[in-house]
Amino acid sequence: MKRFSEKYVITKEIQWEELGGGVSRKFLGYDNQIMMVKVKFEKGALGAPHQHFHTQATYCVSGKFEFEINGEKKIVEAGDGVYIEPNLLHSAVCLEEGMLIDTFSPVREDFLSGGKVSYFGDKQ
Repeated sequence: MKRFSEKYVITKEIQWEELGGGVSRKFLGYDNQIMMVKVKFEKGALGAPHQHFHTQATYCVSGKFEFEINGEKKIVEAGDGVYIEPNLLHSAVCLEEGMLIDTFSPVREDFLSGGKVSYFGDKQ
């Protein structure tokens, strides 16, 4: 398994990785310390409740999402950001087709292993 991305990641040269349930992604850059991922959601796509030990910061590029973090719900739209502390239960529902940029620290080893992401796969 490669431990770091290329210096330049040209997204038009990368195929979308289908995760199921109307969610797909492209890796934008990573090493052992950090990972940035572009995630595309169809309307109704669900990131089911889950938690992980990684710190997560998300930027909403487009669309509208309802996030729930540790029991608190908030609508997030283009230009908004989300910060998720490690180990907090969180989820998201895509209300209007959109795109998120997720950043994790440290790297999401589970993403690189090529296994299925357990919290994607259903649509509301």
